[in-house]
Amino acid sequence: MPEFVLVFAILALVLGGYWALVIFPKQRAFQHKQKLVRSLHIGDEVVTYGGIIGKIIDIDVDQGVSQVEIADGVHIKLLTAALQQVYNPSEVAYNAKLGMKTQPGEQTAS
Repeated sequence: MPEFVLVFAILALVLGGYWALVIFPKQRAFQHKQKLVRSLHIGDEVVTYGGIIGKIIDIDVDQGVSQVEIADGVHIKLLTAALQQVYNPSEVAYNAKLGMKTQPGEQTAS
């Protein structure tokens, strides 16, 4: 009987660890994504997962599709879920600068 309790306790710890390390972070990311999609409005500038920057022209909530203008007169139809974030030029510039910094031991091109 004590062996059964020990096995059950170990199994419960493993499942709890799996939930804490895998499932919970995915749930949080999904909730964050849903919150972002719900906050989008016509006229917002957004960035797609492909890195395209454009302005939302129309959002069809029932079908989950948005129309985005990426240049004057150029409209594309996207899944609303493919919109990654609201475009913030200063945040994009900051992330680009972080990406350009060299890692310890790397040489810069001169």
